[in-house]
Amino acid sequence: MKKKASRPFNKTSKELLKDPEVAAQYLEEILADGDMDVFTAALKDVADARLGGMSALSKKTALNREQLYKTLSKNGNPRLDTLSEVLHAVGLRMAVAPDVRL
Repeated sequence: MKKKASRPFNKTSKELLKDPEVAAQYLEEILADGDMDVFTAALKDVADARLGGMSALSKKTALNREQLYKTLSKNGNPRLDTLSEVLHAVGLRMAVAPDVRL
């Protein structure tokens, strides 16, 4: 029996992140840990999967592409309005919920 070739994880994860429900859950889980460096990098992954890259995100948000790369890097420090714009561009929004860990 011939073995079926597997797809690389990055390609598989991009396919999964195209689903807005999966993307929202992915970002929510990362944000729950409170590590903004990881969150901004994950948001970049979601934008790449859902829009096809930074150029498309730049056009959709009217934000500078180079600044988006910097802002959504692991060490980026995005402003709240920038996060909101990026989330809106990928079909998501911010929300506040009670912290069930308390």
